[in-house]
Amino acid sequence: MLNNQVKSLRRANGITQEALAKELGVSRSTVAHMERGGEISGSLLLKVANYFDKDPRDIFFVDGVRKTTQGGRQHE
Repeated sequence: MLNNQVKSLRRANGITQEALAKELGVSRSTVAHMERGGEISGSLLLKVANYFDKDPRDIFFVDGVRKTTQGGRQHE
């Protein structure tokens, strides 16, 4: 699961899932999947970031997401 801020950004901007989907060129169910933390493509990640005019890390890599090093150790 990928923690993200898509739903809160969408709601703060008064945008429906359907309208965001149309802007991004995806289905409404893809937007719902993304909001639930489902995996998405890198290109969709960038489209979302560009749409909201934000750095992708500010949307998709929020506090609390664990990062794993090459050795497999996890860091907060």
